[in-house]
Amino acid sequence: MSAILVVDDEQSMRDFLAIMLKKEGYDVVSAETGADAIKAVQNEIFDLVISDVKMPGMDGIDVLRTVKELSPETVVIMITAYATAETAVEAMKLGAYDYITKPFRVDEIKLIIQKALEKRHLRKENILLKREMESRLGFENFIGGSVPMQKVFLLIRQVADTGSTVLITGESGTGKELVARAVHANSSRKDKPFVTVNCGALPETLLESELFGYMKGAFTGAVSNKQGLFEAANGGTIFLDEISATTPALQIKLLRVIQEREFMRVGGTTDIKVDARVIAASNRDLHAEVAKGAFREDLYYRLNVIPVHLPPLRERKEDIPLLVDFFLKKLSAGRTAKRIARDALKILMGYRWPGNVRELENAIERLAILSAGEEITAEHMPETVMALQPHADLVPVEIPDEGIDLERLLGNAERTLLHKALEKAGGVKTEAARLLGLTFRSFRHRLQKYEAS
Repeated sequence: MSAILVVDDEQSMRDFLAIMLKKEGYDVVSAETGADAIKAVQNEIFDLVISDVKMPGMDGIDVLRTVKELSPETVVIMITAYATAETAVEAMKLGAYDYITKPFRVDEIKLIIQKALEKRHLRKENILLKREMESRLGFENFIGGSVPMQKVFLLIRQVADTGSTVLITGESGTGKELVARAVHANSSRKDKPFVTVNCGALPETLLESELFGYMKGAFTGAVSNKQGLFEAANGGTIFLDEISATTPALQIKLLRVIQEREFMRVGGTTDIKVDARVIAASNRDLHAEVAKGAFREDLYYRLNVIPVHLPPLRERKEDIPLLVDFFLKKLSAGRTAKRIARDALKILMGYRWPGNVRELENAIERLAILSAGEEITAEHMPETVMALQPHADLVPVEIPDEGIDLERLLGNAERTLLHKALEKAGGVKTEAARLLGLTFRSFRHRLQKYEAS
């Protein structure tokens, strides 16, 4: 529902506009003076301000100027019974959407208000679209015929339209944002905003102001009022990626907005109601984070209403041929797509893909660019992939007549054991070090040595 502020020193005009606008479904606040209007704008963010020009004290032009300073995104319409060309020009220069002369027809002002709010909403949608395009992952659709992925697809269809909070877990690069988008796209909210927030990319104070918005003067640099991303997602879905990176103080505020469906802007004094479905994601084990005291238990249970776990690519290797084919066709740009030779595909199937699908896509793009001809073969494989191929026998039973390369043999054995331990430990390096009888520091040093080679 759009919020409109009506400013006029004539009570009859205020009442007329308020009644008309409320009948149209708008949320309306009235102010008798310019000073009262500015107080209202300081405490709330309005989509539209309708102000008379001629008023005692602070006139409409001063109201327009101040509103644009406090809340640049608010649309302002000026109305007056004493129209002059000079005043109209000044109002338009200061950012007024339109300048209407009294008396006006009801249908006329209704249409102007509708067009003004459409412009406001279009601007908001463009901002959201820009954010969405900037945050898109490198692959566009789910690809996977494996049993684990089919279970994920089924779960998405089951929970999409429930409105319940969803917690997506999985390693980096497995496609957690794709799950969130699929849940939104298959819900009744699909035509409303989908807003993504990377909680690990911003410091606490900046993240709080991004999520909840702020009022002018709330902190250094807050030169105007600004709506937060929860408000931008109203009616739709907000995706909180890497939620484990949030601080305990911010977790309390997130708990409140999930429980109560309301929050307060930074520097604000009034509660804001919001209807946004929350989908959160983490590449950490949040249950373990709760046990360590690093994540609030009550927030964890609020988020974990519907858990969705994405398996790493190494646990669904049968999907690799499908993914490779998809990425090669995507990169072909309408031309005949390159082929992947059987020996090359076998090597790709043997690699553990610590970066999951995102790493695979990057590798295929690199291979498609650097390989000559129409077929990608084993000789095109990068050294990082070749070096980490699994070895059935770490040490040969017999030394052949031609001898062996001991350094390479031991290096391959160490690589294999390091990554097998890491895989068995679910990616937790301290546990992988314990499995190999190494200190964490020694394990990390050995791993970095091979990852850098």
